[in-house]
Amino acid sequence: MRENRAPGEKKNLLWLQSGGCGGCSVSLLGAENPDLPTSLQSAGIELLWHPGLSEKSGCEFLDLLARIKAGEIALDMLCLEGAVIEGPGGSGRFHVLAGTGTPMMRHIAELAALAANVVAVGSCAAFGGMSAGGDNHIEARGLGFDGRERGGFLGADFRSASGLPVISVSGCPTHPAWVLETLMHVTSGQMLAGDLDAWGRPRGTANKLVHHGCPRNEYYEFKASAGKLSDMGCLMENLGCKGTQACADCNTRAWNGSGSCINGGFPCIACTEPGFEEPGHAFVETPKFAGIPVGLPIDMPKAWFVALSSLSKAATPRRLKQNAHSDHICVLPAQKRGGDKS
Repeated sequence: MRENRAPGEKKNLLWLQSGGCGGCSVSLLGAENPDLPTSLQSAGIELLWHPGLSEKSGCEFLDLLARIKAGEIALDMLCLEGAVIEGPGGSGRFHVLAGTGTPMMRHIAELAALAANVVAVGSCAAFGGMSAGGDNHIEARGLGFDGRERGGFLGADFRSASGLPVISVSGCPTHPAWVLETLMHVTSGQMLAGDLDAWGRPRGTANKLVHHGCPRNEYYEFKASAGKLSDMGCLMENLGCKGTQACADCNTRAWNGSGSCINGGFPCIACTEPGFEEPGHAFVETPKFAGIPVGLPIDMPKAWFVALSSLSKAATPRRLKQNAHSDHICVLPAQKRGGDKS
């Protein structure tokens, strides 16, 4: 029998690791204002077990799993980090949970069937991600999607005990606040299917573009483009930046207090999107057709982009033209003379 839940009792969270690098957990440890322990405590979340943060190991962990499966411990949230490994030949024997002799994918399926909510943490768990790249000999899949194909390991019709599909907190890695805000929303009992986008991502993050708040927006507006990674110009035209195509709030929500990939000088590779791991070209290259970037902003017609680009480049200030191809500001903004009211 499932344990009786007293009003105000903490919600139980079990975090499992499958086919992935563990980077989302590493990122989660960088949570700030508040930190991870404070966030979980304030949300009323009891972390039953985490592969890198919990003291329980071996028989203690296996006993915990047995009690959950027997219904003795309620499972309010199951978080999976990393893709589900189904190889070889669908047997799952490439990833067997130590001490059980049973493929991890079977444990995941059993626990997902019991969980009130299932959360895929990171693009590997959501879509397959890096783990499913290349020839995918390990047969890695996401929980809710297999790349861009709906279904994934749990199937297209999967619904957790709360009635929700897999909640996909994608990213490679995820921002700690994306994960914690999602867990808090789930714990509140107010998350609805309408709060998720077509990929199962929480709209609080997915309804924004990485382009929003980009520190290079002025260069983008005038199409003053960088030619190499150390340049200050826009990274879209030549260096593969997909900030206008990727759904996330990376440039309006600081990482580690102050940064983002673009702020650090590297183009956005759209790591929150399914299939990002295999763009068909180097991450720092922009494919073009007749000189026009193939990957245009997701909501802008090509004709308008071409027309506006031509006008923008014609109006580019000398300051931006020169600074775009420099690793530092070499031309300062013009200053009005004192007393000049024009």
